[in-house]
Amino acid sequence: MNVTTMDFFDLPEWLGTESVVWSATSALQQTPQVSGALTSGEQRQQLDLLAVDAAYPRPVCPAVQRQQAHQAWQLGQVALVDIDGRLAVAVPGSDFDANLACEVVRRVAKAVGAPSRHFTVSIAL
Repeated sequence: MNVTTMDFFDLPEWLGTESVVWSATSALQQTPQVSGALTSGEQRQQLDLLAVDAAYPRPVCPAVQRQQAHQAWQLGQVALVDIDGRLAVAVPGSDFDANLACEVVRRVAKAVGAPSRHFTVSIAL
């Protein structure tokens, strides 16, 4: 697994200027990585959620990016990483529930300079 730190400034500008929906494309069922995408009209940006503390059967995140995720979270932010060609928001924890997913997307809105009211979360049950 190849994990590298990314910058939110590398994301498309429309994320900060338009109404955006983050949709989970996989379930939130006790898994450290949730596949998803940000969309606005015809525009789409793949963006997964990654819980960096999951470690069984193997760690999902190297120590450097795990520490960055914890530091960003303590500052009210989130870290952005590339995992084998897929962008993901890295956050403390070992899995996701609906509340955490919503909080992560709220912090993504903040990271791209958008009001959180411009972002909507869609999770299939």
